[in-house]
Amino acid sequence: MNFLSDNVASVHPAVLEAVVAANAPDAGYDNDRLSKSLNARFSELFKTEVAAYWVATGTAANSLALASLCPPYGSIICHEEAHIQNDECGAPEFYTHGAKLLLAGGEDAKLTPEAISALADSVPNDVHWAQPHALSITNATEYGCAYSPQETAAIGALCRERGWGLHLDGARFANAVASLDVHPAELTWRAGVDILSFGFVKNGGMNAEALIFFKPEQARAFAAMRKRAGHLQSKGRFAAAQLLALLDEDRWLANARAANAGAMVLGQAAGARLFAPVQANELFLKLSASEAAALRAKGFGFYDWTDGVVRLVVSWDQPQAEIEAMAAALRAL
Repeated sequence: MNFLSDNVASVHPAVLEAVVAANAPDAGYDNDRLSKSLNARFSELFKTEVAAYWVATGTAANSLALASLCPPYGSIICHEEAHIQNDECGAPEFYTHGAKLLLAGGEDAKLTPEAISALADSVPNDVHWAQPHALSITNATEYGCAYSPQETAAIGALCRERGWGLHLDGARFANAVASLDVHPAELTWRAGVDILSFGFVKNGGMNAEALIFFKPEQARAFAAMRKRAGHLQSKGRFAAAQLLALLDEDRWLANARAANAGAMVLGQAAGARLFAPVQANELFLKLSASEAAALRAKGFGFYDWTDGVVRLVVSWDQPQAEIEAMAAALRAL
């Protein structure tokens, strides 16, 4: 019974069907009819004109987005728990050709305008220091918490005031939207976000993520950057087909709601053991080593996060029987 990660989830049947349907001759790279339709489809979703691209991984999406916002001699502010800091093997620094990550703290892996300003103000305005050019937030955060539209807008306003670009790592963006029950525009461009890494792989996709530019003019250099980075797939129609299949019938949102609902069941069973609020499809629980071992002995897989804290992730296709079994096991501890 696997609660290790939503990366282990199956691919949505509609995605597989779309990939098979795309298996006919078409133009190469991103000149096929499916790739060419992405701008219009994502513009419709976000209710504004966007430039939308497929990439193979979330790491590529994040790193290329940051390279679009920050020069090699600049710096990028992010949370100390951010995926771009701890889980991408230096890819953001690599793709930006050396930009520095500046780390701030914050409860539930969230940044606040106060924490951001304090960090930025500590950087001397001097040629010897890498000046901030961009800021990256994660929604839902690395602790499974969601930035509200108001929280995002406050950060967006600060970025505009300081002249920085704002990137949103949305590996679980669908889960944040579903949890808050808001229009995706409210968490992105209306709140000042410039570029969104829109995660699909964890939410029923196979091997395609979306990179959304809310200021299309910022994407002018991106096509060359993606090619140079080795992420221009020669048969891009298969990547585009996956994204379109999950947009159809709002499957991306239905999948996220299913995963979130399972996490809420487990959160209620965990009670006071919760390390952070349950606002998406991840749970962080305080367990002793013996309690964690007892759960594993019953067949549950999950991730050791920090000392005395474990992470459980509910996938979009998690069997209800597994959710109920885990909930019962948590209540029995």
